[in-house]
Amino acid sequence: MTRRPVHFYQVGSFAVGNRLLEDGDRTVQSDPHRSDTLDSGHRACQGCGEALGARYALDAAMRATGGQLIAVNATGCLEVFSTPYPETSWRIAWLHSLFGNAPAVATGVAAAMKVKGMNDVRVVAQAGDGGTVDIGFGCLSGMFERNDDVLFICYDNEAYMNTGVQRSGATPPAARTATTEAVGPDPGNVFGQGKDMPRLAMAHGISYVATATVADLHDLENKVQRAMQLHGARYLHILVPCPLGWGSASCDTIKVARLAKETGLFPVYEAENGVVTGVSKIRHQTSVESYLSIQGRYRHLFSGSGRPDIVARIQGMADQNIARYGLLADEAHSEETVEVFS
Repeated sequence: MTRRPVHFYQVGSFAVGNRLLEDGDRTVQSDPHRSDTLDSGHRACQGCGEALGARYALDAAMRATGGQLIAVNATGCLEVFSTPYPETSWRIAWLHSLFGNAPAVATGVAAAMKVKGMNDVRVVAQAGDGGTVDIGFGCLSGMFERNDDVLFICYDNEAYMNTGVQRSGATPPAARTATTEAVGPDPGNVFGQGKDMPRLAMAHGISYVATATVADLHDLENKVQRAMQLHGARYLHILVPCPLGWGSASCDTIKVARLAKETGLFPVYEAENGVVTGVSKIRHQTSVESYLSIQGRYRHLFSGSGRPDIVARIQGMADQNIARYGLLADEAHSEETVEVFS
């Protein structure tokens, strides 16, 4: 996907960067007429990354489809905080599914639209990491195999946050959760378990797979737009930090997401038909310690004498991602960039 990266530079003013861009380069969120698919009044925790991710992604999908969109939502944090009966914060056609069958329900919705001749109506399914990589994995794999015309979005906060911060298949090594306590010689979640869901999606050979974070709005929105230009099964995996479960400050959600990418622990890339077609380069390489140390779920790695051996193993994971996806920026930039001062 060809795009012009936008670099923002802080110069001490209160100017909003988007206002300095051409209309076509501005984000959906800068548009006062955006859909506001997830409206105010929901009950998400302060600083919730999932609330940001859902609003960013679905607002972009609404613009890409001209408002012709239906969302299917698995049980989880997003469903619970946005629809406390009899209220809702959704301003789109929205269906609630069980924890593990959102891909199947979305498939049925897409099939119904096709039978009714409403081919302009597109379908998005969404779930947290538990409903994606664990409970919903079978349904999702089936959706990929059948190549159903659905964009599935995983909002990855790396644990079952809605039910008490239990480990999921997306919980990283050494992280403390309610079921992986920070005790013993190998505290926190064990190494070598879990699932790399974006790579599993790529292995199905579907038309589009991408990762993104809430820290780069332009990148996230561009990937949603690209996904909605295609048909068949598509997958978008968005990192959405959870201040409650991660033990980070509510004001640091964007910072934490940015560090996950800048350390290499969360590679940001896109793939078509099983082949990586583009990566978001690391702009300022950072050690994993700067990312881990601001999260309470890793406090045991730095308290007392600390666990530099475990930190080194996590750094090795980041280095492996950097090598696998070629995440370090080249000295010479061949891409055209738009520089914006704000």
